[in-house]
Amino acid sequence: MANALVKLAIAATVMTSYGEAMAQTGQKMDKKILFVVTSHDTKGNTGEPTGYYLSEVSHPWEVLSDAGYEIDFVSPKGGKAPVDGFDLTDPVNKKFWENEVARNKVEHTLSPEAVNPKGYAAIFYAGGHGAMWDLADDERLAAIAARIYEQNGVVAAVCHGPAGLVNIRLSDGSYLVNGKKINAFTNEEEAAVAMEKVVPFALESKLIERGAKFEKSAPWQTHVVTDQRLITGQNPQSAKAVGAAILAVLGE
Repeated sequence: MANALVKLAIAATVMTSYGEAMAQTGQKMDKKILFVVTSHDTKGNTGEPTGYYLSEVSHPWEVLSDAGYEIDFVSPKGGKAPVDGFDLTDPVNKKFWENEVARNKVEHTLSPEAVNPKGYAAIFYAGGHGAMWDLADDERLAAIAARIYEQNGVVAAVCHGPAGLVNIRLSDGSYLVNGKKINAFTNEEEAAVAMEKVVPFALESKLIERGAKFEKSAPWQTHVVTDQRLITGQNPQSAKAVGAAILAVLGE
């Protein structure tokens, strides 16, 4: 019995020392990030296909996975997520698509019920027009994001991904975006791709309605905003910069 107690004490001392060493070197014991992708595959009643936009996943994925973070994928329906913007001439897209682990995860996404928010340092909503139809009203994903944010994690999104942010409420009942600087695919950009009458709501307008301090650049310019662990990017051109911003905030 005495020997067992000594062994337990030694083990506890080792684990404490290890945890302190990790903290002192700035390393994180939690190295997982959750990527949210849409399950929706059609642009309204147009019959045109959609899904998550490949570069909006691949570019942040490269930044974060190269930094040592493990990336998991979740979607409203779970399973294989529909993909749009499938351009393998983009070397980062090609790198992602040919990575067996990443490819398997995005083609076998978790369902929201299978996610334990405690395991993640950040959650990132990828864009693609499909996000406009199924991310905004998914209460399960909203609850996961709120939990991650309130455990001092990062919430991030790019392009149409901020559709997933519009109905996230914190434990005090306030909207996550209320009073925070934010951006997303703008009304001008939506009109430029002739989708303003197809999408179920205007993303920029809805975020402003929720109390966000909306910032934007001219169409197709890289623009990323960080405010209180909430990171948002305007368009596909901003995807890599959003990944870099997530990495920067997690390193603080």
